[in-house]
Amino acid sequence: MTTPQDFVRDNAIPLAGRSTDYDGLLDQVGERSLVLLGEASHGTAEFYRMRAEITRRLIREKGFEAVIVEADWPDALRLNRYTRGEGDDSLKTAFDDFQRFPQWMWRNTEVRDFIGWLKEHNADLPAERQVGFHGLDIYSLHRSAEAVIEYLEGIDPEQARLAREGYGCLDHGGDPVRYGHDAAFGLSRICEDAAVRLLADLLEKSSGYLHEDGRCSQDEQFFAEQNARVVVNAEHYYRAMFGSRVDTWNLRDEHMTDTIVELREHLRRQGGQGKVVVWAHNSHLGDASFTDMGWHRGQHNVGQLVRHRFGADQALLVGFTTHTGFVSAARDWDGPVEHRKVRPSMAGSVERLFHDSGVGDFYLSLGERAAPLKEPLWERAIGVIYRPESERISHYFQTSVADQFDAVFHVDETRAVEPFDKGELWRPEEVPDTYPFGI
Repeated sequence: MTTPQDFVRDNAIPLAGRSTDYDGLLDQVGERSLVLLGEASHGTAEFYRMRAEITRRLIREKGFEAVIVEADWPDALRLNRYTRGEGDDSLKTAFDDFQRFPQWMWRNTEVRDFIGWLKEHNADLPAERQVGFHGLDIYSLHRSAEAVIEYLEGIDPEQARLAREGYGCLDHGGDPVRYGHDAAFGLSRICEDAAVRLLADLLEKSSGYLHEDGRCSQDEQFFAEQNARVVVNAEHYYRAMFGSRVDTWNLRDEHMTDTIVELREHLRRQGGQGKVVVWAHNSHLGDASFTDMGWHRGQHNVGQLVRHRFGADQALLVGFTTHTGFVSAARDWDGPVEHRKVRPSMAGSVERLFHDSGVGDFYLSLGERAAPLKEPLWERAIGVIYRPESERISHYFQTSVADQFDAVFHVDETRAVEPFDKGELWRPEEVPDTYPFGI
């Protein structure tokens, strides 16, 4: 009988630090139109770098048309415009709309290098063949409302006035969480109704707004529609944070999935194939129905919903793991970014299994062939907050990794991604192996 460790040793393909490391994955992609590239943390340099290199190859060799990432739609839109040669931004200023915590998720050197490459790639291409860069997330309630109004002011001043009035009730000092609290405890549903009505109007009048033919006009209309969708879903999300039985995780991942669907349809309307690369955390992109998120919490996620909507023949789910190293993360929400030591993975985890295999850094194709990896193991998830002192409770969940992903990349020891804005606590000096326990 093949043990899990034997399976890894027999099937893992060691990484050599070259572009050819991704040949196996490119073969596995085949004709699929959706490739979901995860990460075990939001602050690991290798995960960003590897996703960028894989994405470059998917664009060049497989004709992928857009990258969509775990970021807010209006913030990523500024980068999208920069990569298409629109506006006056420099590579540095194109990142300036990423102002909310955690800025380092996108304001870092690895993303900067990819965006610089994407601009160069697009420079000599006609508009219809340029590759876009977009955001998935739901948090930009006020920024998206402002973007809708700005768009309408240029084409329909009267509708812009109605939008300004309709969205006016969302303004609670620009704080969406405060809005959610007030909406849940006493406010009527007037904001929700107004947001839905404004989206419906924008969709209904879309053909009339497209005064000019061509991709640019279509893009701007689509970008405005998507911002209006964000307002509708973000209003629901922030309202549900307080006193609701609705799982906000599910609301967020449903919005992310719908955003992927809408972007694919937009690309197809413009004559494309709808081929999209997704960058987000493993917890969003690995199929939740094969983790305790689905087994015990009633949660679903992007990976599960995408598999359900498009099928395994169209979507490839790729996870990234590490055993130890360093990570850029905060101790608490809204705290400063720190350069933090990642504890060696715990016994009984996917990461410890991969480490103990002795292969080092590797690529491993999964699926039905990976029966020895179907039994539940612990898996580590580090988000923007890392609390090693409570790691088992704070950062581990159970999963059947063979079903959760179609493939994984394991990097045994990783580095922290380098933020633009390091602050006093981001110092890459070595720390004792016993940190933070002092034993």
